[in-house]
Amino acid sequence: MKLNFLLIGLLLSVTYNSFSAEKTVIRIGVQAFGTLEWELSALQDDPATKSADFQLDIQYVANAEAGKIALQSDAVDIIISDWIWVSSLRATGADFTFYPYSNNSGALVVAEKSPIHSIKDLKGKRLGIAGGELDKNWLLLQALAQKEQLDLNASVQKTFGAPPLINEQIKQNRVDAVLNYWHFAARLEAQGYRQIIDGRGILKGLGIAENVPGIGYVFKQSWAANHKQALNSFFKAGKQAKNQLCSSDAVWQKILPLTKTDDLATQNLLRQRYCEGGVEHWGVQEQQAADRIYSMLRNLSHNRLTGQSESLQSGTFWIAE
Repeated sequence: MKLNFLLIGLLLSVTYNSFSAEKTVIRIGVQAFGTLEWELSALQDDPATKSADFQLDIQYVANAEAGKIALQSDAVDIIISDWIWVSSLRATGADFTFYPYSNNSGALVVAEKSPIHSIKDLKGKRLGIAGGELDKNWLLLQALAQKEQLDLNASVQKTFGAPPLINEQIKQNRVDAVLNYWHFAARLEAQGYRQIIDGRGILKGLGIAENVPGIGYVFKQSWAANHKQALNSFFKAGKQAKNQLCSSDAVWQKILPLTKTDDLATQNLLRQRYCEGGVEHWGVQEQQAADRIYSMLRNLSHNRLTGQSESLQSGTFWIAE
């Protein structure tokens, strides 16, 4: 009898310990070779991650839209997206929420010897634009041009396309300038192309002094409430991984294959721009600035980008505890 009780006690102990040792699995949708993959690679190489209370299940998605579909269908727990999309979903009753990942956005780039030196110089020129007519960088660039009495939409010859194709357009002299996402713009700059203005410069020209992260982690608020400790640990580990990529050459060297370039100048500029996009402040001021940007984008897009809601939906931004 004593032996049986002893065996039961041992079994209970093993079962309890196995459960207590279990980690929260975080399924994260990732685009191959994107900066999130750099960060997750560095994170998983960090010995400290072995003792973390979460385990990553990385699931690759073809593009941003595929990631959104995966999140909405519960195939993943987290993706990288923007707070405009989150707010529009919350307006329909969804409980998705946003936590900042990067301050990087896009940039307007021209050839080194181009006669274009300001936004005014775009008049009558051919402009390649990554994304479509509702791309946020394009809408905000139009708003800044309007301050200089220039109707950019009517005064340039526009070509919309995927980021890699837009870069090819300017290399083949089919456009005079490109408005592309930051990492594609950086690849051009490393090859001698010249930046006119970046996303943060556009916002400052529009009176937004705060650095407002455009993209971030998006997940269900209800899921986050049930996994707060693991989620906070993941965010902390992600920030540490980013810091290591920016401060340690050894850590950076390990992820170089993920940059998809052997050119040292391109690698160095990608690293510089990536590190410049670190989120140092995220609080009331930045969130209020985001609300002002939302109002601009709502007016500029005639509600097509934001939906009918006059302001950002409550709960759009998740506050880590």
